[in-house]
Amino acid sequence: MNMIRTAMLLALMTALFMGVGYLIGGTGGMMIAFLIAAGMNLFSYWNADKMVLRMHNAVEVDERNAPEYFGIVRDLAARAGLPMPRVYLIQNDQPNAFATGRNPQNAAVAATTGLLDRLSYEEVAGVMAHELAHVQNRDTLTMTITATLAGAISMLGNFAFFFGGNRDNNNPLGFVGVLVAMIVAPLAAMMVQMAISRTREYSADRRGAEICGNPLWLASALDKIARRAKQVVNQDAERNPATAHMFIINPLSGERMDNLFSTHPDTDNRIAALQAMAGEMRATPEPQRREEDHGPWDTRTEAPESRPQPQPKSDPRWGRDAKGRKGPWS
Repeated sequence: MNMIRTAMLLALMTALFMGVGYLIGGTGGMMIAFLIAAGMNLFSYWNADKMVLRMHNAVEVDERNAPEYFGIVRDLAARAGLPMPRVYLIQNDQPNAFATGRNPQNAAVAATTGLLDRLSYEEVAGVMAHELAHVQNRDTLTMTITATLAGAISMLGNFAFFFGGNRDNNNPLGFVGVLVAMIVAPLAAMMVQMAISRTREYSADRRGAEICGNPLWLASALDKIARRAKQVVNQDAERNPATAHMFIINPLSGERMDNLFSTHPDTDNRIAALQAMAGEMRATPEPQRREEDHGPWDTRTEAPESRPQPQPKSDPRWGRDAKGRKGPWS
């Protein structure tokens, strides 16, 4: 259903783009604006991973300097049938994470030190499974196409501002058409873009829960991240707000409502959906398992005291040595 909804929203975005071109009437200007926007977004598509990782000062880690974090991603990628992505760590106290890359073969996942410090092993697994779900669903490609069309619509709006008043053009609505192209169309494009982003988050939540094996791990992580994100300002995200839609929880201050202008669904709604999914999974009998099959991805209910607890900040497995020095930055 989410895929159908996304396809419908993309079709609406395409129709909106063609409508703006019709309102302006200048087919030559429409094609020039589209080509410029497409070129800009094509460049971003091939280089978005490097650009975003650099914006947030992400440092690549491996099995030597962040063994447990790296191991979680490796195990989850294997469970999802994905190639091993590049793994990055961001020195930031706000717990958050994102995925980037144009396809599964060129993907990267990144988590902040705040996420690894404050979440349990299970919760980190839920978050990284969500990010791998974005990779598997090729959401980067979907959002790139959306960004291309939205950028083209905005550029057409600017074109209308400078050339829409020319009486020699074929604008069927005159000055009203120019106003629609300048104001209404870019706003509508932004709303459709936000709606697509939110739809993909719900899909990634569900697929991520399937990958890690327990929806409640991700639900618990979302609750912790959302509460902590309200208290910690992510300066890198504030300087680069265009990347906000990539994070599992909106890293910017001020946006906490599930409305048409949100890049993310309301966290409580996401948690409720995951809890409902957990109920469905409990209602389905599990196959018999050998005792040696029990591991970090076991979905059987355990007592809270038997679950892995959050790692201390000096834990070297998160990329820090015994004295608390941060491995990648030391």
